Amino acid sequence: MQHYLISCRSLTYAQRAVRVLERAGITASAVRTPQSVAVGGCGYCVSVSYKYGVRAAALLREEKLLHGRIYLRDGDGELREAEL
Repeated sequence: MQHYLISCRSLTYAQRAVRVLERAGITASAVRTPQSVAVGGCGYCVSVSYKYGVRAAALLREEKLLHGRIYLRDGDGELREAEL
């Protein structure tokens, strides 16, 4: 199953982003950023389903919570940078 990982500045920003998305009816969760794409060691991102990626990115931009990169995780687990 494909899903997007939207990187955040910190755990606090990831939690805020999850609340914004859930208020809009989008299921999201705050997760650790995979080591292969983490900048500066550790970090957090928000995971959302592929079908809600565009809407989630737009909502987070409106709320000034989209500051990092967005990755798409394919069904085989491979990550690639995406633009939404």
